[in-house]
Amino acid sequence: MQNGVEALTGTSLTLALDAATMRHQVHAANIANAGVAGYKAQRLNFEAQVHQGLQSARTFGQVQAGPQVSVRIEPDLGVDGQPHAVQLDVEVAAMSQNSVHYQTLVRALNRQLSILASAVSEGKR
Repeated sequence: MQNGVEALTGTSLTLALDAATMRHQVHAANIANAGVAGYKAQRLNFEAQVHQGLQSARTFGQVQAGPQVSVRIEPDLGVDGQPHAVQLDVEVAAMSQNSVHYQTLVRALNRQLSILASAVSEGKR
């Protein structure tokens, strides 16, 4: 059982990886349906809930107990507030950005696990 900073870091990284995986699935679905008449682009709204939690922490000095943080898949709204059709170049660029983000999270998780492995083996290789 992990306690403290290690558990919080591991849990945060795991949640971020899950969100990046879901975001990748949304981009893949958008790309797959780019030519389908009537299909509107979708977005994964994870950051808004994290922002809401941070606002709560600033207001009340701590994170309020509440429902679990979850992700929402919503229509991607344009400047006019209306859902818009898939723009293939935008989706590919967003998917590439998400891939870099995912790789960074994996490296961070690997680093944390190597630190824990080093601690378990008492620094021996």
